[in-house]
Amino acid sequence: MITINIDNFDYSEPWALSFDERLGMLLSGSLKIAYFYEEPNNSTFRYRAHNMSEALNFLSDRSVSASYFFLSDLPNVRSIVDAADLLVICRSRYSLQLNCLIQRFRCQRKKVLFDIDDLVFDVDYAHLLINSLANNGASSLVMDQWFAYISRMGAALKMCDGAITTNNFLASRVTEFSGLSAAVVPNFLNSAQQLYSDTIYSAKTNGEFSTNGKRTLGYFSGSPSHKLDFALVVPSLAQLLEDDESIELVVAGYIELEHSLSKFGNRIRYYPFQDYVNLQKLIASVDLNLVPLQDNIFTNCKSELKYFEAGVVGVPSVASPVFTYRGSISHGENGYLARSYQWTETIARALDDISSSKRIANCARSHSQSNYSWDSQFDTILNALTPFVNL
Repeated sequence: MITINIDNFDYSEPWALSFDERLGMLLSGSLKIAYFYEEPNNSTFRYRAHNMSEALNFLSDRSVSASYFFLSDLPNVRSIVDAADLLVICRSRYSLQLNCLIQRFRCQRKKVLFDIDDLVFDVDYAHLLINSLANNGASSLVMDQWFAYISRMGAALKMCDGAITTNNFLASRVTEFSGLSAAVVPNFLNSAQQLYSDTIYSAKTNGEFSTNGKRTLGYFSGSPSHKLDFALVVPSLAQLLEDDESIELVVAGYIELEHSLSKFGNRIRYYPFQDYVNLQKLIASVDLNLVPLQDNIFTNCKSELKYFEAGVVGVPSVASPVFTYRGSISHGENGYLARSYQWTETIARALDDISSSKRIANCARSHSQSNYSWDSQFDTILNALTPFVNL
């Protein structure tokens, strides 16, 4: 495991702004884009509203401005509707308040888009989602919660004029369900995440680190919903740890370790959930980033964020070959792809192939910078939005 000798990032939530500050952001440009999410968080809101607004605001030279608003802001709905040229609703459930917001935009002949990053709008896939998340499908409470959530999401989607999503596979599901055209804007790094990652990578390449001499695998879970995904790689991890005492494992987030790994406790380091900026330093401390996923329609709708968050700090990933990872990873060039029966062999070869490891890490870094940096997304975002703006 690598210890990188730089200070931790002094993190605070960049979206912790007053309504007046956020409205001021919206008013600062010629073309004004309002994003809506139920309440701010570190996951969907960050990627699909905050990061989008940041890219538009800082790269447009005031020709475009964007801001984000929440359910708690809707007492001020008139100010938002009067100011904005276009509304983008991000993964929000139907409600009377949301209906009112949409209708107010419609009354001013302004368009409304729906941004969705997961297959959570079509109840035909509810059982698949519940099973994929290892929820109890025999529970009426679980069924009621998920069917209500998905139905309300689908109802909100169908009220809109168009859609934006994270990849072409999910876009086709959106169109099939709603009949709406769906543009693709990928998830990407924001400025703080990218800047700190650049600092980390520079420290690594300049030798500003120490190491315990172990070869380290990392699994970083951003939500508690990946129990079955992680289970795919547990037998391989147990085998690798048993066969090679130079291997250790870093796990961060919401995963509980399987019993088969408990005897390797002295070589497993567990970290609680990290803020998304300082997480980059922890990712950079490992040799390989593991991204196991079940292969089904639900998981093929996932984005490639776990790949580029590791790649930007020079850490290659071993990932399941679902849609987005097949598209972002070229096996043996900027990372590795492994089917369910290939994890042990793929990880072992990747760790042993020292001659290629630096080249692959550098390729992952270069590819992540080129395709998922915050300052390379302006045209993609604008191309998704402008067909719906009344110019």
